Amino acid sequence: MSNPLANIMPGILKHEGVWLGEYQVIDLYGKVIDRHASRVECEFPSEGEVVYRQHNQFTWEGGREVRVSFDGVLEGNRIFWDTPTFRGYGWSVNESVFILELDRKDVEDARFTEIIALGESGRQRARTWHWFKDGKCYQRTLCNETLR
Repeated sequence: MSNPLANIMPGILKHEGVWLGEYQVIDLYGKVIDRHASRVECEFPSEGEVVYRQHNQFTWEGGREVRVSFDGVLEGNRIFWDTPTFRGYGWSVNESVFILELDRKDVEDARFTEIIALGESGRQRARTWHWFKDGKCYQRTLCNETLR
């Protein structure tokens, strides 16, 4: 059996593997308010209900580390997530752009839209998160990643 995403959004399968990068959270004026290294592993199981699995490891200077994993399931033509920290869905715009709309459970009244753009080589990607509260953008997360 193959992953159904191969027929629905084949471009997303290009994200399989381990991505190394750095997250920067900036305020509306471009001031960095958080920075940490990232290791993101994307998997696309070929059997079962789960069509997408992600393992994150974030590391800050000083030794703080956070590890989290989550699964996505197919609902229509979208990947749907419902985790302890967020709930929402994602879809492919084309072969190189994927968009997510996520409501945060761990930040009151917050949501974000994430855009993931894959470079032409397939080994570089850029991610931006646009965070909103009360209908206003209040911060952004920027991430550049390289496929290991």
